[in-house]
Amino acid sequence: MNNAQLSSKSQKFLEDLRVYLFSSGKNSEEIDEITEELEVHLSEAEKNGKPIEKIVGKSPKEYMKMISNEMVNDYRTWFTYICLIVFGSFAITIFPDLMGGSLSYSVLEIIGHLVIAALFIASVFTGFKYLAAHRTSFKKQVVLLGGIATLPIVLFVGLIYLNQVIDTPALHFGQTGSLIIGILASLIIIGVSIWAQSWVLVMIVALVTLPDFLLSRTSLSEDTQFMIQPLIIIAGFAVYLWLSHSAEKTKQR
Repeated sequence: MNNAQLSSKSQKFLEDLRVYLFSSGKNSEEIDEITEELEVHLSEAEKNGKPIEKIVGKSPKEYMKMISNEMVNDYRTWFTYICLIVFGSFAITIFPDLMGGSLSYSVLEIIGHLVIAALFIASVFTGFKYLAAHRTSFKKQVVLLGGIATLPIVLFVGLIYLNQVIDTPALHFGQTGSLIIGILASLIIIGVSIWAQSWVLVMIVALVTLPDFLLSRTSLSEDTQFMIQPLIIIAGFAVYLWLSHSAEKTKQR
């Protein structure tokens, strides 16, 4: 889409519409068709000196809702997205555990992980859909997105506590089973990265797993390792973002 000639208000509306429709489970190709057609109408209206309200009405939310209701939900694609997110999150947690030996999880941990993943996915889609349809202050956006990002952390802490006080049967996978799961997790992470055309998931797994593994092989005390590990993770991720940004700027030249 090339909306460089549109006003910032029209560009913002098109971006919000895309987010709203995507968060509503609509097909990406249909979203492109709708937004490109609307771009033409908005461009013609602006050339004739008409405001954006002449096209989308006084309530952007109602217009987005109307467009969404006219489109068919793409359940097949979204089922694929959800599976990738759930299995990808499982894969991230598996590698640090593999470094500690054979995998072993209680039934409560497995069920809790699935519930937390489902709640996080629902909160992300709901939150972005809300932000796209409402005019919110920057402060409110930060609070909402911060809450969404914090939600799984709080839930996982709660799950750890429940797993300590509630005794449920455990699944022990042994060395062979753990190795097979590790290989499958690696394939999932690589597959998701290729599908998303981004290696950020691989970087996250490496930063979560390798510092702890390498530090445990040093003579540093546990307290020192505990303080150094988050610094390595933050620094590593910052370097990755800087390199990605530099590569993107190079491509645009």
